[in-house]
Amino acid sequence: MTATRLGSGGPWEQRYGYSRVVRAGDRAWTAGCTATVDGRVVHVGDPAAQTAQALRIGLTALAEVGAEPGDVVRTRMYVTDRRHADEVGRAHNAVFGAVRPAATLVVVAGLLDPEHLVEVELEAYLPDH
Repeated sequence: MTATRLGSGGPWEQRYGYSRVVRAGDRAWTAGCTATVDGRVVHVGDPAAQTAQALRIGLTALAEVGAEPGDVVRTRMYVTDRRHADEVGRAHNAVFGAVRPAATLVVVAGLLDPEHLVEVELEAYLPDH
């Protein structure tokens, strides 16, 4: 089995040596996705909007390897402040409420850019693709 590894051209992928998305067989994973667009953080100070943006970035990457939102079986969300948990969770629900993947939400001390309030990872299972 070979793995498909795709980048998005994000500012850290080449520097740190990772792919935005990797697919191996019937599984696909994204790297951590944040609200970084064209090298800058968007939706500064808005955890719900940052979550929505990060999820769009992750789902776009998964689509490049043949996955759809309904294929997502696990999500991980990292927030920099527990007070953001409800907003982040609701933004997650807006995208995955019908899918209901296994999910983890963890409070962390910080993310790479101090304006990042949330980072998400997505995992998909594609048995019929």
